[in-house]
Amino acid sequence: MNWIQPDWPAPGNVRALSTTRDGGVSEGVFAGLNLGAHVGDEPARVEANRARLQQEAAIPGPLNWLNQVHGIAVHPVSDRYERAPDADAACAHEAGLACIVMTADCLPVLFCDRAGTRVAAAHAGWRGLHAGVLEESIDAMGCEPAEILVWLGPAIGPDAFEVGEDVREAFCRNLSAAEAAFHAIGGGKYLADIYALARQTLRREGVNLIYGGTHCTVLERDTFFSYRRDGQTGRMVSMIWLEIPTGEAV
Repeated sequence: MNWIQPDWPAPGNVRALSTTRDGGVSEGVFAGLNLGAHVGDEPARVEANRARLQQEAAIPGPLNWLNQVHGIAVHPVSDRYERAPDADAACAHEAGLACIVMTADCLPVLFCDRAGTRVAAAHAGWRGLHAGVLEESIDAMGCEPAEILVWLGPAIGPDAFEVGEDVREAFCRNLSAAEAAFHAIGGGKYLADIYALARQTLRREGVNLIYGGTHCTVLERDTFFSYRRDGQTGRMVSMIWLEIPTGEAV
């Protein structure tokens, strides 16, 4: 099983990863490490994939999932949920509690502070990005934006993300620099750079320590699941947690 580890100067007690489709027991259109239980894969295979990830990555505690709805709610992670909360971001200020988001083209964004005391993860499709999920995640961190490090995980890249005039206009109304993130391709269509839009949003909020944003889930066919490319497909996860100090129990 291979996963991507963020290349960023996070504190030593911060653990983070983003999965690929490599490994796992799913078959057919979900072949590999599908971690999405809502996409039509056999439940037993999804559970086996999740168990394998938790074991191989040594992720502490239960894997508490979100019911992502393309909104902006941020859920504080606890030891266990009664059910998956409707939210598109999670935050944790305690060790051993993983923040997890699921994607297959949307942008996963991981946050930590320079002191290594808090983490967050956000699912940012264009709707959530435009509506403010990154701003809400920054607020949930509860520290100065200048103290926050951000890593942009694998998402649909600027050569594959075709959008209409409505999406372009929505961002350009909110972000003064957004025009540069759209390339006209004719017929009222544009190629959008979701990484650039996320960076612009983060910098506007005072976050300048931004890393990642180099992959394309659509074009890197052998590495990532992509909903836009394939329709029915699996899901990757991006997650972050604070390591439990040696000698402490989960």
